[in-house]
Amino acid sequence: MSRVRRRVATASGDDARVAELEREGSVRVFYLLARFVLRPLFILTCRPTVVGKDRVPLTGPVLLASNHLSFIDSIAIPLMAPRKVGYLAKAEYFTGTGIKGWLTKTVFTALGARPVERQSQRAAQAGLDTVLAALNAGEAFGIYPEGTRSRDGKLARGKTGVAWLALTADCPVVPVAVHGTDRVQPVDAAWPRPAKVTITFGEPLTFPEQRGLAGRGPARRVVTDRIMEAIHALSGQEKTGW
Repeated sequence: MSRVRRRVATASGDDARVAELEREGSVRVFYLLARFVLRPLFILTCRPTVVGKDRVPLTGPVLLASNHLSFIDSIAIPLMAPRKVGYLAKAEYFTGTGIKGWLTKTVFTALGARPVERQSQRAAQAGLDTVLAALNAGEAFGIYPEGTRSRDGKLARGKTGVAWLALTADCPVVPVAVHGTDRVQPVDAAWPRPAKVTITFGEPLTFPEQRGLAGRGPARRVVTDRIMEAIHALSGQEKTGW
């Protein structure tokens, strides 16, 4: 945070604003760490192939909707996307202990992840509200419509939260497919390992026919299915449950 902005906030007696400015400054520092330290390390160890990076809008709100194979997905996509991409991350990733706990917290903080509890329906809505606030602020945010990592490599039917976000924020959705991240860190593996990764960004999707219909289940299902079909076209995975 700049000294001038801090002095102004302090002089006005706005302690909350001072804290917010300090947090913003810390986030920027961590993001620079991610781009200039973590990104080269990821390129060295995973030799990523990135397709369609130019399809991601560089400004304005956008959802990046991806298949989900590994814990590493939430690191690989933000590191290789052409703009900053936020993600929700389990709250325990920010409260771990030991070297692994510190490393996980540092990486996710650097990537701009937001912690979220996932134990209840109320927590799920709170997570959606967090994403919506980011989109309303003009940010890019990543989401996994399946809701969880695939344990068998198949693509599950998408949950309609992604459609609610896209229609409520009235923003485009870029479908994304990741390949190989399940070899970098398989489900339940303690540490990542070197492996080749491919990330493909698809053409942005918009939904003018469903605009204003975020509150209607059939409209959300139509939008979700269209997003999932686009992810499937990029990933080539076998479908399951739909």
